[in-house]
Amino acid sequence: MEKHRIYTMSFASVYPHYVAKAERKGRTKEEVDEIIRWLTGYSQEELETVIEKKMDFETFFAEAPQMNTSRSLIKGVVCGVRVENIEEPTMREIRYLDKLIDELAKGKKMEKILRA
Repeated sequence: MEKHRIYTMSFASVYPHYVAKAERKGRTKEEVDEIIRWLTGYSQEELETVIEKKMDFETFFAEAPQMNTSRSLIKGVVCGVRVENIEEPTMREIRYLDKLIDELAKGKKMEKILRA
């Protein structure tokens, strides 16, 4: 089966869209970064390096220092698909991130988004 094209897209090309979506709803780039760091375990410096290097999504998640074990608590629908039912691991990680950014844009409190 052929890989989905998002796997080969650079994380840097999508990141500004995450930030823009959050900012349109009165949230901040710092909150977006906090969500990404929580999910993946990247430090802020590592995240900035990933963006500079234009790392693709597949590598971004494959090389994530410490995927948060609480990410399995992320439930809901993104792009018409339930994230908890996605079989392919990399696609599930991508959709987890999408769902967290959606929650941020919808005004959820960071404690709830980060499953605290």
